[in-house]
Amino acid sequence: MSTEQPVCDHHPAHAPGVPIVAVIGDGQLARMMQTAAIELGQSLRVLASRPDSSAAQVAHDVVVGDYTDLDDLRGVCAGADVVTFDHEHVPNEHQHTLIAEGVNIQPRPEALVYAQDKLLQRQHLSELGAPVPAFAAIDSAQDARDFYARVQGAVCVKARRGGYDGKGVWFPQGEQELLELVDDLHGQGIELMAETKVNLHRELSAMVARRPSGECVSWPVVESVQDNGVCALAVAPAPGLEEAVEERTAAMARRVAETLGVTGVLAVELFETTEGEIFVNELAMRPHNTGHWTQDGCVTSQFEQHLRAVADMPLGATTPTAAHTVMANIFGGDTDPELSWAERQKEVWARYPHAKIHLYGKGHRPGRKIGHVNISGEQDVELLRAEAQAAAYFMVHAQWP
Repeated sequence: MSTEQPVCDHHPAHAPGVPIVAVIGDGQLARMMQTAAIELGQSLRVLASRPDSSAAQVAHDVVVGDYTDLDDLRGVCAGADVVTFDHEHVPNEHQHTLIAEGVNIQPRPEALVYAQDKLLQRQHLSELGAPVPAFAAIDSAQDARDFYARVQGAVCVKARRGGYDGKGVWFPQGEQELLELVDDLHGQGIELMAETKVNLHRELSAMVARRPSGECVSWPVVESVQDNGVCALAVAPAPGLEEAVEERTAAMARRVAETLGVTGVLAVELFETTEGEIFVNELAMRPHNTGHWTQDGCVTSQFEQHLRAVADMPLGATTPTAAHTVMANIFGGDTDPELSWAERQKEVWARYPHAKIHLYGKGHRPGRKIGHVNISGEQDVELLRAEAQAAAYFMVHAQWP
């Protein structure tokens, strides 16, 4: 795919001497990096699939292209001081080619592969001694039978690549359903792994940031509340988490970042079981939904920190600015009310003037992530949770719950 406009070192979006950060991806994460870049004195260039995408709406230097096309990647990388991502799907072979041509890519593909392939991720984490559920590659029906027997039927099947927000995850009921599922997915060319279905108490997220020269910092561990496999709520810090568990979990996330050579933000999604055990669920090497609270509840947001880190700048403080912050996602409802987004914001702010509403510039579609609300304060965390959920509900339905 050809670019919408030629890329040159003198694009009017970039003042002379200002560091240029190229972001591969055009979603809300890249959009929110733009705000942070302005305040850091950096300048963004975005590779977008469409000129009206979430990030393209707010960036001046937009290259329209395909992240799987090497020439399009070359176009957006030309003249950039550093290249980073708002998703993990750029082919690794293209990244290695660009690095050989002198492009500064952060995080590097040697680390990013462990966010792209869940089986490789599990294998490497296990070698590091990080806590992971029992797992196995599922390359045949016999592999499925063997793993089913090994875990006494408590099976979760995952696509090795491409799954997110609950997609690419299956929970078969019984061995026959497992075998039929595996046969169907293999027939679609989907590579699979399986792991033990844990007795889940709640989900947690430990986020860190690391720069190429080695400095690494962490944010407080948060609780992540899921709705149909999608993060609906993040509560910071995680209520009731023992200090020793918090310290051990944050240290484990830093060790993963350092051992894998991650640069930028790393989110380590975790399971806390009913037995009190902690297991790693997923890795994301970019800003993450469970870190959106940092925009309004922390000295340094995940977006600012990611840009600092990939540019190898000193990292910012991760001190919370309030006792608690709750982030509630705004999803498109079954129908879209006639009341405009601006009018809905006015209603929310009239009731909760301390609410921070972040919209992504996306049109309505049922279930689509359209924005999020952050509410911080010294009050009881359950009150803040109720306020954030009510504000998000009004943004979706134009009426109070």
